[in-house]
Amino acid sequence: MRLNDSKILEKLKKEDYSGYRILFDQYYKPLCIYSLKYCDSFSQAEDIVQELFVKFWNDKLYMKLNGSIGPYLFKSVKNNTLLFIKDKGKYQFEDIENQLNQLMEDEIIDFENIEKEKIKIYQEIEALPEKCKEVFKAIVIENLKYKEVAEQLGVSVNTIKTHYSRALKQLRHSLDIIILLFLV
Repeated sequence: MRLNDSKILEKLKKEDYSGYRILFDQYYKPLCIYSLKYCDSFSQAEDIVQELFVKFWNDKLYMKLNGSIGPYLFKSVKNNTLLFIKDKGKYQFEDIENQLNQLMEDEIIDFENIEKEKIKIYQEIEALPEKCKEVFKAIVIENLKYKEVAEQLGVSVNTIKTHYSRALKQLRHSLDIIILLFLV
């Protein structure tokens, strides 16, 4: 079930904790992919996002928000990822595309353009090496867990993570559109 941010906030503020699960399901993967724009490790991106969700829950940060959760989460992930890189001495700064941030803040979405971008993304996904494509589709499109994909393909979970990471790195220049597609 997809809910908009204000309905999720409403649930959280009423201590209906199903809202937290919906929030996690809706934002976890897009936030991990967004974090991956700034760091080179998908497992580190996952750690950063998980830490944010724990802090969001434990510190009841949702009580301070009104209406939109997405821009807050994405900005927090970006800041936390950049801090991690700086702390590790691997400070690599990439130019941040303002277009996606503006879309999230204004919540203005050009659906016709998104459809064109969606077609290009699917073409890029089809151009991935066979195993990377298969793993990427299973995890992102079919929403399967690493373990489920590993069992289907008869390989280890680490092999699945490697293929998934390679696919994400190859699609890195298209990550903004992938994130947007998750949110639409």
